[in-house]
Amino acid sequence: MSLLGKLYGPFFDLDNWAQVITSGQDWLIILSLILIECLLSVDNAIVLATQARVLPTLRQQEKALLYGLIGSYIFRFLIIGVGVYLIHIWEIKVIGAAYLMYLVYKFFSSKLRGKKKESNVKLKTDSKRSLFWTVIAQIILMDIIFSVDSVLASLAISTNPVIVLIGGLVGILAMRGIAVVIMNLMRKVPELEPMAYVLIALIAVKLFLTIPMIDIEISSGVFGAFVLVMFLITFIIHFIRQRAKGDDSDGNDSN
Repeated sequence: MSLLGKLYGPFFDLDNWAQVITSGQDWLIILSLILIECLLSVDNAIVLATQARVLPTLRQQEKALLYGLIGSYIFRFLIIGVGVYLIHIWEIKVIGAAYLMYLVYKFFSSKLRGKKKESNVKLKTDSKRSLFWTVIAQIILMDIIFSVDSVLASLAISTNPVIVLIGGLVGILAMRGIAVVIMNLMRKVPELEPMAYVLIALIAVKLFLTIPMIDIEISSGVFGAFVLVMFLITFIIHFIRQRAKGDDSDGNDSN
C-alpha cells in the first residue's frame, strides 16, 4: 500500500465510517472532542472575528469566514492523516506530550502573573480585493496554527482518523457558530477554562503512557466518560462557590 493509502485510506473506508456512526462509545469520544475543541477555541474565535471585521461590509466578512472555514476543513483533513501516521512513532508521542504540558504551563503561569491573551491583527493593503483575500489567507493561517493543538490532543484520545475528523469538523463549526454562547457560559462558569487545561494535562499523560517503555493504554471510551464527569464536577464546584458567595453576602447584609 502506498504512503498516501496508509495516511488517508481510513477516511474512505465505509466500514470504518459505519462502525463509528453506529457506536455509542465512539459518539461519546466525539462529544468529548467537540467539547474540548470548543472550550479551547474561544480565544481563537475572537481572533478570527477580529480579522474578518477589518473588511468594510458584513457580506464580505461573512464570505471571508466561510472561505476560511472551507480552508480550515481541507487543512484539518490533511493534518489528521499525517498525524495518525506520526502519532505511532514513540518519539513523536514524547514531543507531543511535552508540548501539551507546555501549553498547560503557559496557561497557568500567565494566570498566576495576571496576564491576559492579546491578539493584534495588522493588515495593510491598497485595494479592497487584496484586502479580502489577505483576510481569508490570515484566517486560514490562524486556523492552521490553532488546529495543531486540537489535532494533537484529539489523536491522544483516539487514533481512529474518522472519529478525530468528525469531532474536529463539528468542533470547528460549533466554535464559529456558538463562540458568543461559549464566551457567555465561560463568563458565568469561569472554572471551565482551567478545567479544560487540566484535561489537556491528562491528555498529555495519557499520550506519554503509551510509549513502548511504559505501554499503558487508557481506552478512549473510559477517557470520554472521564471528560463528561469532569464537566459535571466543574459545574458542581461552580455551584458550591456561588452558593458560598451568596451566603457570605447574606451574612454581610445582616451585619
